[in-house]
Amino acid sequence: MAQTLEQRRRNAKFAKDQDARRGKAETDIKKRSKDIPKSPISPLWLGVLGFVIFGGLLFEVISRIFF
Repeated sequence: MAQTLEQRRRNAKFAKDQDARRGKAETDIKKRSKDIPKSPISPLWLGVLGFVIFGGLLFEVISRIFF
């Protein structure tokens, strides 16, 4: 089965990457990635949680002062 043009391009790119990796240490090969730790909860949900906790606390304080 003949390769399509897209397959040939990807195979050429893969071969070029493999040639570049040859003879290098594993630590040198790994691609650089941003080491920014990602929070398991999104900022939106943190805001909702903060509003529920601190908003409820604020409403409770206000109700105790004025009523």
